This record gives sequence, structure tokens and C-alpha cells, in this order.
Amino acid sequence: MTYVVGLTGGIGSGKSAVARLFEEKGVTVIDTDAIAHELTRPGGAAIEAIRAEFGAAFIDPAGALDRAKMRLLAFSDPQARHKLERILHPRIRAASASLAAAAASPYVILMVPLLVEGGTYDENGLKRYQRVLVVDCPEETQIERVTRRSGLSAAEVRRIMASQVPRSQRLAAADDLIDNGGTLEDLRPQVEGLHEHYLALSAQPRAAGD
Repeated sequence: MTYVVGLTGGIGSGKSAVARLFEEKGVTVIDTDAIAHELTRPGGAAIEAIRAEFGAAFIDPAGALDRAKMRLLAFSDPQARHKLERILHPRIRAASASLAAAAASPYVILMVPLLVEGGTYDENGLKRYQRVLVVDCPEETQIERVTRRSGLSAAEVRRIMASQVPRSQRLAAADDLIDNGGTLEDLRPQVEGLHEHYLALSAQPRAAGD
């Protein structure tokens, strides 16, 4: 069974930068956001289920999910967000498991923005991840990064952050932590240390269900 490290962090924490550094080490990185985009592109496997649940108004003229419209609905209506998650999450998990099983690296990084919200155990009580790695930075840094890259207002970013678990809860779920309050060069030695740690852990025999 593939050794899986779940990588998570709040919006703007720098998950993608950390993932790229692991990729430089030859580690397979599976991005669940990329899988979600694939599922909701024109002809994607989730499109017809979304159309049936939310109506054609949430499908754009090209046949893809209208992400802007869905984002507004999901952040204002928790019930709608849960309906979307019930459509996407099982499909994302199935695709992630398939990619992890096919990976050639000793362990894989599974990047899951809402890892803590989704839980670390599956419906059968088995661990989804052998380790949970949280990328962390001050909340004001998150806001500054996201407003700079996306054009969203600080108020909009705060609303997104409020829809995620509190920083304290995310930190409490961490097996391992990366501090990304500084520069890219500050990340490298942290990733290198964790890479060696995960190589050692992935080489150890595991009990069933671990």
C-alpha cells in the first residue's frame, strides 16, 4: 500500500510552493484541486450530477462548472456546499487512490485543502493518510498573499478563511508542520528534512489499516 502524506493548509499558506519542492525531490504529488477541475471541465465526470442537482444555470456555455457562480452559492449556503461535496468528494477520493497506487515514488504527497474538514479516516475507519503535514503562516500573511495574487478583497479572503477550520484546529491535526511565514529559501531545509523522514517511515513495515 502506498505511503500517503496528506498536505494541507489554509488559503494562501503556500501549499503549492511546498508541493513543488517535494516534486523536485522526485516525489509524486497528487493535487485534489486539479482533480476537481478535471471532474468539472466540459465533459467532466461530475458535470451531469452537478447539472441534475443545481440546474443548468450552474453550467457555463462551454459545458464546464460555472465556478464563480458556484463559489458564491457555496460560501453563502452551507447546505449547497455539502451537496456539491457529496458529488465531488467520492470521485476525488477514487481518482486520488488510483493515482497513488500507480505512483513510483516511495511515498506520495496528497494535497488536500480541506483535509481537516473532511477527516483523516474513511467510511471504513481506515486512515486516508499516514501523516498529516500542515503548512502554516500568520493569518495576515494569508490575506496579503491571496489579495495580491487573486484580486479578491481582504473581506472576501476573510470570508473564505471563515469557511475553513480555524488555524488552531488545523495545527492540532498536524503530525508535521512547515512554517511558511518567510521566504521560499526558508522552506527548502524544512522540506528536505521531512523528505528524509518520510523516506524512512515509508520503508518501515506497517500494520493492516495503517
